[in-house]
Amino acid sequence: MAWWKQSVVYQIYPRSFFDTDGDGTGDLRGVTAKLDYLQTLGVDVVWLCPVYQSPNDDGGYDISDYRAILPEFGTMADWEELLAGMHARGIRLIMDLVVNHTSDEHPWFVEARRSKDNPYRDFYIWRPPAQGGGEPNNWGSHFGGSAWKFDPQTGEYFLHLFSERQPDLNWDNPRVREEVYAMMRWWLDKGIDGFRMDTVNMFSKPPGLPPASPRAGERYPLAEEHFLNGPRLFEYLREMKRRVLDDYNVLTVGETPGVSPEQGVEFTHARDGVLSMIFQFDHMALDKDAADPEPRWTHRPWSLSELRDITTRWQTALHGRGWNSLYLSNHDVPRLVSRFGDDGEHRVASAKLLATFLHTLEGTPYVYQGDEIGMTNVQFGRIEDYRDVDALNLYRARVAQGGGDPAQTLKAIHLKGRDNARTPMQWDASANAGFTTGTPWIGVNPNYPEVNVQAALADPGSVFWYYRDLIRLRRRSPALIGGRYDLLLPDHPQVYAYTRTTPDQQVLVLLNFSGRDAALPWPAGGTPLDAELLLGNLEVSAEPALDLRLRPWEARVYLLPGA
Repeated sequence: MAWWKQSVVYQIYPRSFFDTDGDGTGDLRGVTAKLDYLQTLGVDVVWLCPVYQSPNDDGGYDISDYRAILPEFGTMADWEELLAGMHARGIRLIMDLVVNHTSDEHPWFVEARRSKDNPYRDFYIWRPPAQGGGEPNNWGSHFGGSAWKFDPQTGEYFLHLFSERQPDLNWDNPRVREEVYAMMRWWLDKGIDGFRMDTVNMFSKPPGLPPASPRAGERYPLAEEHFLNGPRLFEYLREMKRRVLDDYNVLTVGETPGVSPEQGVEFTHARDGVLSMIFQFDHMALDKDAADPEPRWTHRPWSLSELRDITTRWQTALHGRGWNSLYLSNHDVPRLVSRFGDDGEHRVASAKLLATFLHTLEGTPYVYQGDEIGMTNVQFGRIEDYRDVDALNLYRARVAQGGGDPAQTLKAIHLKGRDNARTPMQWDASANAGFTTGTPWIGVNPNYPEVNVQAALADPGSVFWYYRDLIRLRRRSPALIGGRYDLLLPDHPQVYAYTRTTPDQQVLVLLNFSGRDAALPWPAGGTPLDAELLLGNLEVSAEPALDLRLRPWEARVYLLPGA
């Protein structure tokens, strides 16, 4: 079995992890200083968000030099020390591969905008103004407004699916692909263990760049029907695999919004696939209003039945055919306990339940920094306290330009803003949560005196130690790694129940996704009562083999007899 199927990945957003030099920004030495902490947790792999040279218009995802370290993070020697420290502890390292776009400060783009006949012009996607003037088409940016930026020096527009400072690369140009492959080999030869591939299914744009279909009142719709899974995408990814990845034993995980389970198999098939695994987004849309022109900023109540249906569809489709990643949080979305759990009275129990969910499905679990101590969303009172370009663009469009209600816009940012995941890691109860001796680049969540690593390590019942137990349980349970998933109680309004089965082992998982007691219909349903409790997030006293009632946000994992 591939090593990455047996692994648990820990994602680090280095700017917010740990600062060693007092400048208020996390750095590479800060990650190195916490490697023993990660080893105690028990993770196998670290995904390090971008530390490359960047003007930081989009938190480092706008790269101006793929082979240089941003000085505020440290030096290449610091990075090499980090890699050596990880490998010495048996921890692998994957880096972000961000090649749908570059920074507008990348030398390729600096050259490209000099003239229409510059050798680097075709590294990017340029179009003349539409007949009568204006943008070449109606495509919208993920960060609001048009996906086209006018360049007065050459009189043409360039495409940017994200920030206007992130021009899209032209993957149809073989010179672009050659440069990307050479850069990938450079990092792999330095010893990294793989890549997380940013927006990997947006590389291929269709010929002619046809207009998008707008909804009512939408001026610049996202053209996802055109640029997601474009016509030459798999040609490019197969070429990448053949030219680079096949020569290394590495993990590759692609960020793939808008992908179906069947497409997921095509990406990750053990024999014919192009990636180890993907990040699919179906469950990330549970609480969004799809009919809204800006669904990412909307919020609606989600139901357990929706989560259960989506998860079951993916678990069933990929079993024995492909492989998935398991996540509920990352640097781009709100904290999982605030979004899918209860960050108030049941913060600890629901954080543990969500962790149980992720570590008992088929796929590779991802832990985002701070989730292992139950960190929550933040609610800053002023837009000036936010740093994310997406949130700032929203506020400018809705309030400064649109005259909207500031409180309502801040509410949307409180619920869905990416800065929820980017507040500093909460290490202890000292000033700035022990993250920095200086002024942090973004404010610390005010709950850090109660929610922090030091307190978690001192509490045997904390979220941290439960995560460690889960990681250990998964490692020693073949059914939890490769077992078949079978849904139980498909109509239960509160409980998500399923088994994971191999010829030699069967594990039962019971999850009460609610703040109320939940009754189970057994033994009438035929489930054996002589099961062994492997792990639970609440204390169980004088337990019968299988209790018939779950308390609020209770999670239990049983070993069933007779497999």
